[in-house]
Amino acid sequence: MFAPLARERVEVLAFAYLDRHQQILGMRHARSEHRDQLDLPIRDVAADAIAFHAVAVVMAHNHPSGDPTPSRADREATEKLARALDALGVRLLDHLVVAAKGTTSFRSLGFL
Repeated sequence: MFAPLARERVEVLAFAYLDRHQQILGMRHARSEHRDQLDLPIRDVAADAIAFHAVAVVMAHNHPSGDPTPSRADREATEKLARALDALGVRLLDHLVVAAKGTTSFRSLGFL
């Protein structure tokens, strides 16, 4: 579902909003004007989660450099989003970093 992000030339964020059966209720994409930087639209993600009546979110973004290693900024933004969603009763299931050299899961790294 998120694999096409690896081909993007600028950073793109994607969010999948899930119901209690982990079925997709909807998605949102946010594109950057920069190759290696993107502001996380926490307010928009929270609003979408409420509008979809989502109980969980999976976030993904690409690294156009090809390296799927999460940056410090990636980790900080993920923690911020997880706290914001938690306050709404929504769980951030995972944050995937998609790149030409592979995909990294925050959950599998123990960051979530």
